[in-house]
Amino acid sequence: MKQNLIFPKGFLWGASTAAHQVEGGTKNDWSEWEKSEKRLKHLKKLKLIEKYGEDNFISGMGTGHYARFDDDFRMAKEMGHNATRFSLEWSRIEPEEGKFDEKELQHYVDVVRAARRNGLEPFVTIWHWPIPLWLRDEGGWESKRMLEYFARFTEQLVSAMGNEVKFWITLNEPQVYTAESYLQGKWPPQKKNLFSYLGVYRRLIEAHIKAYRVIKKAHPEAHVGIASHNIHFDASRTNLVGQVLKAVADWWWNFYFLNRISEYEDFIGLNHYFHHRIGSWFNKNDNKLLSDVGWEIHPESMYHVLMDLKRFGKPIYITENGLADSTDAKRPSFIVETLERIHRAIENGADVRGYLHWSLMDNFEWAEGFWPRFGLVEIDYKTLERKMRPSAHLYRDICLHNGVTGTLMEKYENLLK
Repeated sequence: MKQNLIFPKGFLWGASTAAHQVEGGTKNDWSEWEKSEKRLKHLKKLKLIEKYGEDNFISGMGTGHYARFDDDFRMAKEMGHNATRFSLEWSRIEPEEGKFDEKELQHYVDVVRAARRNGLEPFVTIWHWPIPLWLRDEGGWESKRMLEYFARFTEQLVSAMGNEVKFWITLNEPQVYTAESYLQGKWPPQKKNLFSYLGVYRRLIEAHIKAYRVIKKAHPEAHVGIASHNIHFDASRTNLVGQVLKAVADWWWNFYFLNRISEYEDFIGLNHYFHHRIGSWFNKNDNKLLSDVGWEIHPESMYHVLMDLKRFGKPIYITENGLADSTDAKRPSFIVETLERIHRAIENGADVRGYLHWSLMDNFEWAEGFWPRFGLVEIDYKTLERKMRPSAHLYRDICLHNGVTGTLMEKYENLLK
């Protein structure tokens, strides 16, 4: 690296988590699905239980973050972070339809205050996929009353947390949730139906708009957005079929939702993991370097998705970006190379204001379970002991210096080989 890459003043640095993945002790549609006969039968058929054990696929006590949030935020502060993203568990707050648990609401108020006490700007996600069992039984996102329920839930959160939350993320990755749950039928409720997929997608758009209005009515100064899962679709300029496929994929996957809510968002939260090179079809990547879960490691794609988002004229906060790397051999270089691309995008006009790595700690990675290791912090699942990985030390110094400097690269030269 020939020059120091210093980020704009006030840039936010941190990491993200989600309630179901780290808190433990949840009881929702996901926790019940994890133990269902249909789910376990599928895992046995694929010999995944034989490979990882049944406990790998049951969220159980997670990482114990529900009770240890203050310690975890203190650890994040020690790691140089000045921001954090987490979600609120709907099934705790509204365990029965219309009955809100004041103790649980206060718990999340305490979580927000703990973040601030440790110098972390909280990005609060209202919905990060699981839903309460009573809502599951009413049809979940296909329920005709879902918009009413989501708006009411948002009202309760805003009333409880007042002015203590500046950044609200209404929905996490609506593209992924609808595709996995209703198009491919892999996740709960495992309903493989095109009409359900399109209907739920439309309802999520409407739910965001309703939640946006609820939040802005109570606190006009709040910043409201979604966490959008954008992919870099990459096609050669000489490949006409590839160019058509890229245009369609960008329109539907990357831009449709954001276009529909453009008047009802103050920022864009970007979750980015994938690059798809297109030949005559998708997924023609070279795959020269892969993460533990087989995803291509391609930092250059971050630049392209950020430049694509310039069209919306909104501030951008990267709310998830990371890789599964149990040995921590690839994560250090990945972080540095990705930040180099983010800095280049900023120089070319992308209004990027923060980077939140996925994840603060190892966690329950949804259908994959516990075995993928995405954390800056390693978790011993037997003792729940936390241990900073070498990449966390590198990232700490980047956060504290507000950028990537030549001096840091020399300090961590051995780690970055």
